[in-house]
Amino acid sequence: MQTLEQAKKGAADLYWLAYLLTGQREASVDVTVEALESQDGGNSFFSTWMLAWARRMVIAKALDVIHDELARSARRTASRRVDKTTLPPRNWTPDRDATKVQLERALLAIDVFPRCAVVLTVFERMSLEDAAILLDGDREMVRKAQTIGLQELTRNLARMQGWRSSATNSYVVMSEMQHA
Repeated sequence: MQTLEQAKKGAADLYWLAYLLTGQREASVDVTVEALESQDGGNSFFSTWMLAWARRMVIAKALDVIHDELARSARRTASRRVDKTTLPPRNWTPDRDATKVQLERALLAIDVFPRCAVVLTVFERMSLEDAAILLDGDREMVRKAQTIGLQELTRNLARMQGWRSSATNSYVVMSEMQHA
């Protein structure tokens, strides 16, 4: 029974990885099923190795599904400047009660290339060089995308906890004044 529970958790983790990379539920299911079907379930000795291999397959297949969208996002990312002016204060920390759904929403609100850079380098602990190969970019581009993605992730999580940037506060105040 424990093996079945581990298999379910492993499949759910693979699906979530694919979903965070693609942002597409249906494609994520397909990618996960393809990766799981390739595993040899007959030998428990290889189960850890096969799970690691399945993660790699999910990453490769998920990135292949969004290849064109990823390339367009990479071009947008290349032309962006890294903006640090609208970050929450240094003493801000994520709410310990933040849920997986909140993290998912915060990640999926990020443009594809920076989101994939964050998922691969931070959550999957992949090197910049390996992520650059998978994302069809160079190391510096992935580093820039990672920085942009982490900043946006921080802002998104902070906003979910009620933080407003000074730019947002100015907009809200002006909006309220117009409606008064």
